[in-house]
Amino acid sequence: SMAGPAMQQPSFLLANLKIDSTTKPFLQCCQELVKIIDDYPAKELHLIFPWLVESVFGSLDGVIVGWNLRFLQACSNQYNIVMDFLNPSGPMMKLVYKLQAEDYKYEIPVSFLPGPVKVSIQEGVLPDCPLLNNKLHFPLSGLQTLSLALNPFEYYMFMFASSLITPKNYSLGQHVSSLDSAYFVLVDTYLKYFLPTEGSVPPSPFTNKRGSVSPPAPRAPSVPFAGYGTHSTSLLKRHISHQPSVTADPAAQEIWRSEALLQVFVEMWLHHYSLEMYQKLQSPQVKEPFTPTEEHVLVVRLLVKHLHAFSCSLKPEQVSSSAHSHTSPLEELKRVVVHRFVQQKLYVFLQHCFGHWPLDASFRVVLETWLSYIQPWRYTGEKTNPQTDQNKGVPEKWSLFVQENLLMYTKLFQGFLNRVVRTDLVNVKNALMVFRVAKVFAQPNLSEMIQKGEQLFLEPEHVLHHRQHRCFLSPGHGGSFLSARQPVVTDRVFRVKSHVYGLEGQDCQYKQMFGTELRGTVLKLIQIIDQARQTAKKISDQSAEVAANNSFMSWFGMGSPDLNYTFNGGEVDDTGACVKTHEFLERSLDYLCQIFRLNAGQLSQLMATLGSGQDDGNSKQLPDSVQGEKGLILTDLGRMQVINGLRRFEIEYQGDPELQPIRSYENAILVRLFFKISSLVNERFGGHMDALCSRSDFLGQLGRHYLASPEAAADGRSPETRVTAERNRRPRLSLRMLASYRTLLMLLLLYLFGALFSSGPMSSTLLILTGGFLYGLLSCPVWR
Repeated sequence: SMAGPAMQQPSFLLANLKIDSTTKPFLQCCQELVKIIDDYPAKELHLIFPWLVESVFGSLDGVIVGWNLRFLQACSNQYNIVMDFLNPSGPMMKLVYKLQAEDYKYEIPVSFLPGPVKVSIQEGVLPDCPLLNNKLHFPLSGLQTLSLALNPFEYYMFMFASSLITPKNYSLGQHVSSLDSAYFVLVDTYLKYFLPTEGSVPPSPFTNKRGSVSPPAPRAPSVPFAGYGTHSTSLLKRHISHQPSVTADPAAQEIWRSEALLQVFVEMWLHHYSLEMYQKLQSPQVKEPFTPTEEHVLVVRLLVKHLHAFSCSLKPEQVSSSAHSHTSPLEELKRVVVHRFVQQKLYVFLQHCFGHWPLDASFRVVLETWLSYIQPWRYTGEKTNPQTDQNKGVPEKWSLFVQENLLMYTKLFQGFLNRVVRTDLVNVKNALMVFRVAKVFAQPNLSEMIQKGEQLFLEPEHVLHHRQHRCFLSPGHGGSFLSARQPVVTDRVFRVKSHVYGLEGQDCQYKQMFGTELRGTVLKLIQIIDQARQTAKKISDQSAEVAANNSFMSWFGMGSPDLNYTFNGGEVDDTGACVKTHEFLERSLDYLCQIFRLNAGQLSQLMATLGSGQDDGNSKQLPDSVQGEKGLILTDLGRMQVINGLRRFEIEYQGDPELQPIRSYENAILVRLFFKISSLVNERFGGHMDALCSRSDFLGQLGRHYLASPEAAADGRSPETRVTAERNRRPRLSLRMLASYRTLLMLLLLYLFGALFSSGPMSSTLLILTGGFLYGLLSCPVWR
């Protein structure tokens, strides 16, 4: 139904496409789009490009859902059609390059940028974000309606990245995303294509009149390449009306697509929390509006893993500084990509997640993202074996990475400890997370590298005074890896201090991971883990015993049909073996002892102290609490003990015994009948009972034995209020015990026994009453 390019106006083209998208099958629409992209000139394709991108990825406000890439699975009929259309060499990217060659621009309102960037622009300050350089448009209506003018490639990647975090109104049944969704696979594909570990980025199939694809406006020498390193001070902030002028940088043109994709992904996925706010208020007390999802964090982990692989693919001869002048721009990008692009924003992102993520097993995605970042040696491309790697340890060449990312190891480890002590470690998924962290940090050489980094940071300031004439170039202070080589300080002390002060602020109080304060916290954690291990072992043994008994009874058809009675404490570890909770915790204890150099004697002494504390009477077994006006109130330590099943209150009924719920071993009809009878007797003869029990002679003792209800023991084993336990209960008759099936069975046996000796019902009843009276008489306190 499409007319030729010369016959149809662009407005008709867009209108027809909108109609076709709602009336024609998906495959036919895509086939016609491919033909249109091939046949129509860029001038007409320019008008349909924003609509087409929104139709695919959805709108920025979430009203248009798009193709649901996050929920499109490989089993879907549309999956292969979508992947062919959107792959880096497919029709959609062909359209992008066709428009790129003509220097078209597309606007994005500033209001859809991440929070810190948006706030900075609205306050009139140019953010430290290279993606924004020379792209801000100033409308007459003021700063609140600012927009970005992006080239086609940047606009396409911006919309693609935004679709991950934009809330959308999905229909029912579309809320399950996975690692094999079209979106996740496309992220992986784009990263491998535009940030290749081997070779270079394939050239564009279209060129402009000058013979090359038109790149974005080149950087100014005064503007850093990446701008993601040491945080710049407020004195360096520029007003947005003074955007820097630019001069061409020919070397940058080779990798502008790689640079643009990386900047968009980092800004849209990581830059949701401001470094200034983090330094001032130190989350988790701060409430920020953005909350990442598990899917979001999974994509961030994919980005981290690929950037490590990209960086590790740098040729060995080009790692040293002597070879920098001979390397290609892509190789230079590999050398600095992790430190300058990702480190700062990922650190603040992870700090927020550690402080705000729910205390449940879903934290695993955050944990694995963190562990992926701090283990770049896992992504060198070499074949690995978990068993041999654990014994081999971390190669010494990674010591500089550890030191330049010191806070990623030490501060986040402390944040993890704060979570662990508030988590139920009897839960196998939580125990697995503790095991994962302990195993990673127990790798040979790693703890020594971290400790060396802390020693470098704590080296006195006066040591650096004689070096202050040297210049340490950071991306926030004019450093660009494509600019002329400047003298760079190789002193590791200065590097570590710049890293810590840049992220935590100049007046930060650094807490050592291997200092005495944190060591005390680790010792407490070891105690908690051991207590949880004992609890999990006990539950596991009981579960195995119940399962064995049930298996035996099933031979007689008496097995329990309920399968929920068992405790499934197994989870697959990183070697593929199924491991139980207490085994994870045992291994975690071993690893923690390796990390913090605790020998067997110290551990035994710690456990002995713990064991002796458990035997000091029942009161020691209670959760830590304080006495309040209405009873016991749990402390923070007490809550942790209850959560982990380490201590508990004895739960017992403390109300009126006559009004407690009917038990499974009682007959409901008899309970209600005897309650009515005893209530009538107590109401009518209550005064006589009071008089009898108030006597101090033998009859008074006997009356109190039979009539007075035993008072609930006020031993503090329950947080229940003591009002009911301490009140005086009036003497009364209770017949509830006669409603027990056990009592009824005993009476039946006694009557049958009497029948054997030719005793009638009346005689048997008299004998039973006489026996009961004599038993009570002998049990009376007056005889003791």
